[in-house]
Amino acid sequence: MTPYQQIQTRQGPGLLVRALWLLSIGWWLTGIVSALAWLAMITIIGLPVGIHLVNHIPTVLTLRPRTRETRLAWDAYGRPVGFETKIPQPHWIVRFIWFVFVGWWLSAAVMSLGLLLVCLIVTLPLGLMLYNRVPFVASLYRY
Repeated sequence: MTPYQQIQTRQGPGLLVRALWLLSIGWWLTGIVSALAWLAMITIIGLPVGIHLVNHIPTVLTLRPRTRETRLAWDAYGRPVGFETKIPQPHWIVRFIWFVFVGWWLSAAVMSLGLLLVCLIVTLPLGLMLYNRVPFVASLYRY
């Protein structure tokens, strides 16, 4: 038995609310946010805003909450104690080098393809999968 147990949780609106959001607002708002994020990322001054917008694209599209990792450990008396941990991220230098050489142009391609696939009803799951991966594609950020 391990000394702790790791649990991933997501809290947020239910499936029906998220589906209604996607069909009424999420699909077109995501296109606007994607364009603004990419334009901000190609400027030096707007880079932090662009990265922030890219990291929140899954939430804009489907109101998907961030994944939270909680570790459950036991104290000396055998009582469970939970504490939230952060998802491990690659070092910022690696993420910066990735963004400069690959992330900025590959994220534009993934966002464009994702928006096209979301707008076509048949390929909606593939488009959602691509948009959920945009933060990782742009800057190796694990969501």
